[in-house]
Amino acid sequence: MARGWESKSIESQQADRDSQESAGLAPPTPEQVASADRRRTLELARARATADLKEARNPSYRATLEAAIAAIDDQIRRLS
Repeated sequence: MARGWESKSIESQQADRDSQESAGLAPPTPEQVASADRRRTLELARARATADLKEARNPSYRATLEAAIAAIDDQIRRLS
């Protein structure tokens, strides 16, 4: 019988933890986790805005999307 995605996710997390421990890596701090989450959220928002920009025909909407992409890029740069 196939296992659900939840158990596979837990298994993957445990394997990641075990590999980090065996490599001698310290677990990420809460700040590092939050920063990585924020960066991933910004990357997803940028991807969505870029996809919308490719389809946009209205000049004012295109300008809004371009400004949003520039703002997202700035935020990503500040996280780095």
